[in-house]
This record gives sequence, C-alpha cells and structure tokens, in this order.
Amino acid sequence: MTDIVTPNIKEASVLLGGVPLKSVSDMRTAAKLIHDLGPRNVLVKGGDLPNSLDAIDVFFDGEEFYELCSPRVNTRNSHGTGCTLASCIAAELAKGSSMLSAVKTAKHFIEAALDYSRDMTIGNGAQGPFDHFLALNINQSSCRLNRFNPNDLLLYAVTDSAMNRKWGRSIAEAVKAAVEGGATIVQLREKDAETRDFLEAAKVCLEICHSYGVPLLINDRIDVALACDADGVHVGQSDMPARLARTLLGPEKIIGVSCKTPEQAHQAWIDGADYIGCGGVYPTNTKANNRTIGLEGLKEVCLASTLPVVAIGGIGLSNAREVMKLGAPNLNGVAVVSALFDRECILTETRNLHALVS
Repeated sequence: MTDIVTPNIKEASVLLGGVPLKSVSDMRTAAKLIHDLGPRNVLVKGGDLPNSLDAIDVFFDGEEFYELCSPRVNTRNSHGTGCTLASCIAAELAKGSSMLSAVKTAKHFIEAALDYSRDMTIGNGAQGPFDHFLALNINQSSCRLNRFNPNDLLLYAVTDSAMNRKWGRSIAEAVKAAVEGGATIVQLREKDAETRDFLEAAKVCLEICHSYGVPLLINDRIDVALACDADGVHVGQSDMPARLARTLLGPEKIIGVSCKTPEQAHQAWIDGADYIGCGGVYPTNTKANNRTIGLEGLKEVCLASTLPVVAIGGIGLSNAREVMKLGAPNLNGVAVVSALFDRECILTETRNLHALVS
C-alpha cells in the first residue's frame, strides 16, 4: 500500500475519470475518493485552483481533512515543484517526522524556494525552474526565509501601556531597559494606544531591538506590524486567525498564537504558527478573565505539540525556575509582563530573571 500520493488538481481529476475540481470542497471530495483507491494518505495540491489568491492544499489521512494554506507566489519559475515536494516529504519521513509534519515542512520549503526564485531568468520557455539551493545561496536582502530561532523565547518581554503610565515611562524607554537587561524577544502589547502613536512607538522600538539583535513582535495589530516591518505578530484565540495573518505577512515573519489546550495548539500548527504562548500558568491581573491552567495544563500543551512553547501568566522571580524545570523539551522560555514592567527598575529585574532562566 502506498504511504502517500500527491496529485495536483489536473492529476486528481484524471485519477477520478475527468471529474472537474473547481473549489476546495471539490478537492476534499477528491482526496476522499482517491484515498478509497488504496493510499494511506492523500495530498491534493491546489496551486492551480482557479480564482484563489492562496495556494491551498488538502491533506487527508483517512480520518481528518487538513487545509494547508499559504500565499500564492506568482512566478514563471515553477518547473519541478511537484517532484521536489515529494522528495522533501520523503526526506522528512526518513528523519522521523509524522506524515502531516513532513507534508507541512515540504510545503514551506516549496513556498520559500518559489519566493526566492520568482525573478530568476533561465531559458526562454514559458516555464522556468526554481532554485533548490536557496539555503546555500541565502542572502539577507533577497531571501525571505523565516529565521525564527526558538531560543529567542528564553526571556520574552511583553509590554503594558498601563504599567508604563504608572511608572511614567514611554514604551521606548521600557523596551530599551528590557533588552539591555537581557530580554531575548519583545512583544509590544499596547491595547490602549492610538494607531498613529502605536506605529511611531513601534518604529522606535524596532530600531532599539534590532540594535541588540532582539526580534520585535506586535500583539494582534497586523496593520501596525506591516507598517513598521516588525519581525512578526502574536495573536490570541479571539484575534485574527494565524492562517490569515500568515497570508498577509508572508512566510518570513514570526507568528505566535496563545493556546490553552492541545486542540488549540494543534490548530496553531496547522495554521502556520512558529510558536505557542501557553498560559496563564499562574493567576495574573494583567488580563481580565484569563483562565489559569497551571503547570499540568502547560505540560499537556507542550506534550501535544511539536511547536516551541513559551509559558506566560503570573511568572516572575519566585516561580520562573519552577516553570523551566517542567521538563518538556519544547518549552523554550517564559513570557513576563508585570515582573518586568510593573517594577521600578526594569533593567535590574530583567537581568535577575535572565540569570534565573539561563
């Protein structure tokens, strides 16, 4: 029995006797019918789906359907994508990945390679090849592969506008103190700021963070992230879906998703998130009506996902070490709000926390 078949829309139509496939619903039906022919898994590739701005593939494992969505890359250099995708899947399976994980990784590679190769000129035909060796030819200005490093989650600083006002600090002053003290990634979470003020502050904070080699993410506001060219965004369960955020931001930006359950974590992975923010681990006053999941809830989410996880919620000097001792291999750090920004000296508190979790 074949482990997986990966027909595109035209090939799937031929396999089914010429049935036209014009929608994602048609692709799901085709995946089920092809699965009935014998393969364990089916991936119907929708790169040529008419009237779609996205490249949507449908994966079916015999029990569940998964719609894998990415921005469509408009380029003539697409020759060999199908063979390369299949080869990538085989390579990932050989490395021990699950089938769905292998498919997702392969799709991401194809997307990145197409984007990298979009303006190449090789030959005079209607269709050119894409560059399989983008990782060897990587150039900071031309290749937009996601450079997210899970180790950046070690000490994750999340700003708070009310705390900044309380201590008479600007957002930029707070961020500068945090990165000087050792924060490894910063999220601007300024729910009360006007858009223009938020954007201007974000531009300043981005410059500060990059001068220390620290990524800057924007909470929720995709528009602000795009306008200031931030390194990415963090979204909650009630914010813009990560899948849509990925479509708008592209493959190179970092996307984090707040999750409390294994089901939410799995969906974040399907939607293209880079990491999970999991909590609240302990009670906190930072967010109203925020359900506490405890260390057991954190561990459950970590064990259910292959994504890097950062713990959040009521974490500070008194309990950060306890969180990091949880033992989950994908628990990469702690995210803190009050323990840094609701203190007289952000610099000192950040240094102390960094020493504790390092």
